[in-house]
Amino acid sequence: MPRVFLSFRKRDSRWMRERVYRALSDRLGPEEVFKSSESIPPGADFAEVLVHQAAACKLMCVLIGPGWLDARSEDGVRLLDRAHDWVRLEIATALRAGNRVVPVLLGDATMLPGASELPVEIAELGRLQFLRVPEAHLPDGLEDLGDELAALLPGAAVGAATDPGPGAAPTAEPGPPTTMTARVSGGGSAYQAARDQTINLT
Repeated sequence: MPRVFLSFRKRDSRWMRERVYRALSDRLGPEEVFKSSESIPPGADFAEVLVHQAAACKLMCVLIGPGWLDARSEDGVRLLDRAHDWVRLEIATALRAGNRVVPVLLGDATMLPGASELPVEIAELGRLQFLRVPEAHLPDGLEDLGDELAALLPGAAVGAATDPGPGAAPTAEPGPPTTMTARVSGGGSAYQAARDQTINLT
């Protein structure tokens, strides 16, 4: 089961959202990252899957771009103020379950919403320490994000795997221990007497 749940608003910062998803999939493994448009199989009850994954994840990343807070429906109502808004439901579910929720701010100028700007059941989000993926230094920002999240997941490698390069020699497989018998000769005492010594080389 994926341990990282990406919560996002479809209209908000789509191109950066996709870059985050690809970077985390490469860094942590695609099986570790849940993204609704990629992870829900055809014919599945998407509402049931979303709620289950939000409750079961170890870490929820709430991707917040410039349009996240004030996105509105055609009738002018702010989406977050609707009880059935999926972003609101996902975050509330993860918070109730006691999962770690990390706001991830997309872009250089995006601000973390204040608790007073959010519905009561997700107001805690406005008090949580955030991470930022800056647009001006996107490759470095994505790498830093992957490292920060990997450090929060037990068993995830903290550093990216190192490619030894095409000219590097393969790492030798450890072989069985080698046994050598050496005869040491001497005289004058029991400790200097001739004896056989077996040395194990591993």
